[in-house]
Amino acid sequence: MSADGTERFRAAVAPLVAAVGGRMLDPGQAEDGDVVLSWEGREAVAVRLPRLSESLDRILGELEHRHGMPLARLDRKEKQLLVRGLEARGAFALRHGVETVAAALGVSRFTIYNYLNRER
Repeated sequence: MSADGTERFRAAVAPLVAAVGGRMLDPGQAEDGDVVLSWEGREAVAVRLPRLSESLDRILGELEHRHGMPLARLDRKEKQLLVRGLEARGAFALRHGVETVAAALGVSRFTIYNYLNRER
């Protein structure tokens, strides 16, 4: 594969890597747990995925950016919708996920559990 082909492949996967909060590395820098992607039979790029706890922090930061304000300033209905969306993404399967989201929303853990149970 040409160097140009490798760069085009890297450019093509860059938005996906950014969306999941990963980092692109040269394949020779790959460590255990990294994902090495091949193109046309050759290693093109290694992707280092974030730790799950970092992913939740990144997701909360993106949500705050999208809403244009701290999540704690959202009204109750918006917080409930946000909690439902986070549950669908598996946020509460993480250790301390409920506590992390509660802190970001400015509510108690009990409130998060109430939001979750309200939907069931």
